[in-house]
Amino acid sequence: MELNASMIEAHIYRKKKGKYEFLMLKRGEVAHYPGLWQMVTGKIKKDEKAYETVIREVKEETDLSIEKLFVVPNVNPFYSKLDDTVHFVPVFLCLVNEDDEVKISKEHCKFRWVSKEKARKMVAWTGQQKSLDIIYSFLTKKEKEIRFVEIK
Repeated sequence: MELNASMIEAHIYRKKKGKYEFLMLKRGEVAHYPGLWQMVTGKIKKDEKAYETVIREVKEETDLSIEKLFVVPNVNPFYSKLDDTVHFVPVFLCLVNEDDEVKISKEHCKFRWVSKEKARKMVAWTGQQKSLDIIYSFLTKKEKEIRFVEIK
């Protein structure tokens, strides 16, 4: 079995009318895990830093520009039986302008802006739910000890 850290998870959010909304993308029928709702995910290219992958994948999958980029203090592990590998996925948070228009790639067939509670119900894995909980605590300052590193 192999250990691998070649993917990213990027949660996109905006603040609209005083409320936080998270962008959820529905995977198309030709993608892996068709019909699955998720945040932006992607593979890190050779000689690319994880945060550079986030910037590239957000642009490719949503055509959005990131205003602020944070490292979330969480890494999501999962096992893939396809290649007998345990993957470790670093998590990021991206603030976008509330008025920017989402243009999804062919990888996805739908998108929705939803509350944290709705996003939590839409994602497939508990690690993604944990990421949303950590992110929401950071945004609402419910846990003052949670600090995110901003990438400028």
